[in-house]
Amino acid sequence: MTFPKGFIWGAATSAYQIEGAAREDGRGPSIWDMFCRKSDAVWQEHNGDIACDHYHRYREDVALMKGLGLHAYRFSIAWPRVLPRGVGTLNKRGLDFYDRLTDELLTAGITPYVTLYHWDYPLALYKQGGWLKPDSSDWFAEYTAVVVDRISDRVKNWFTFNEPQIFVGMGYQEGSHAPGDRLDFTKVLTIAHHVLLAHGKAVQAIHSRAKSEAKVGYAVALNEVAVPAFTREEDIRAARQVLFAVEKEDCMNNAWWTDPVVFGRYPEDGVKLFEKALPYIGSNDMRIIRQPLDFLGLNVYFGKKYCAGPDETPKPIPFEPGHAHTSFHWPVVPESLYWASKFYYERYTLPIIISENGMSTIDWIGLDGAVHDPQRIDFLHRYLRELKHACTDGIDVRGYFLWSILDNFEWAAGYRERFGIVYVDYPTQKRIVKDSACWYKEVIASNGEIL
Repeated sequence: MTFPKGFIWGAATSAYQIEGAAREDGRGPSIWDMFCRKSDAVWQEHNGDIACDHYHRYREDVALMKGLGLHAYRFSIAWPRVLPRGVGTLNKRGLDFYDRLTDELLTAGITPYVTLYHWDYPLALYKQGGWLKPDSSDWFAEYTAVVVDRISDRVKNWFTFNEPQIFVGMGYQEGSHAPGDRLDFTKVLTIAHHVLLAHGKAVQAIHSRAKSEAKVGYAVALNEVAVPAFTREEDIRAARQVLFAVEKEDCMNNAWWTDPVVFGRYPEDGVKLFEKALPYIGSNDMRIIRQPLDFLGLNVYFGKKYCAGPDETPKPIPFEPGHAHTSFHWPVVPESLYWASKFYYERYTLPIIISENGMSTIDWIGLDGAVHDPQRIDFLHRYLRELKHACTDGIDVRGYFLWSILDNFEWAAGYRERFGIVYVDYPTQKRIVKDSACWYKEVIASNGEIL
């Protein structure tokens, strides 16, 4: 059995992780440029100055994508490459790059999916207060309008934000990602609210300015998917409860970021728990945040199993000794892809796109000059079988974007982790197609029948 007709097979990247050219053609600095200069912030003091040099090698990379038979490519726009100071004077050379990339993809028969924000916030705006400022959502709307005006005659598919709970939680609460702040929880929730407002205003800007029919989505990180340990209804209810509950003073949860976007309200348990830290919410704010969406993007990597206790309270099931983990120490839980799709589709009734899924493993160039990654093939095979199961169960899953087409800069982990199906030898920038890429090509060609 294959996946549904018209299923989208793609791969994904983000600008700061692959582009390089950090100081070329008028690009302004981002908070990640700043963060990478902090002592001990990034593994072995790595940075994204060169990364995969995709800015200069995009034609080679698109040719690789075409050779693998990708239907679509999800990439992000670097806000400071387009508007070096975040607002105001636009940088024509920066926009020209995305113009060229879009055309190259379309010539290769690959559909572009654009993410407007994948974490590289303009440093100039951060120095003015960044997401804490009430004006920050308008700054993002201005940037969105610039991009939409330029490429929406060819780009029809848009993500506003990628993993907002992660860049807010890790960047402004934990301080382990850019910009490295550790703010009090009231300020963290204020930032979160402004980001949600920015999402709503960006959707409005896309729909009002797009030069062709636009489809808009929003990609959230399911940091740890709650998976029922057994098939009993009470265990399924327990896992669902865990996935959407707001139970601690932490912004890295699921419902807090998706309920407002779809339902126009914050979840009641979160409002009660965060009562003393809630930000100012304007009378029209929730109407702005709640805009019509065409799909939800889910970034899924791992999960944790739960069962219902005697009183139906969710009970976590510990992993057995020796349970499989990726090199990033993330547990391998293939069922997380099925249950994430099912639970989100049931709650929000929007088509699902898996906007990221993949694994980091320990890859190197073999004596034969090839890169053999059987564990990645096995990982993807297991997860994609679960996604096929979701489709056959009637869940409206429209597409799958593998993370990632290229090995790249993995944020605070630098270049230690390799998620790509194409190996990048960073000193030479040589690309080597891994075994997993050849396998994925067969999956695409068969529309998943070989799984």
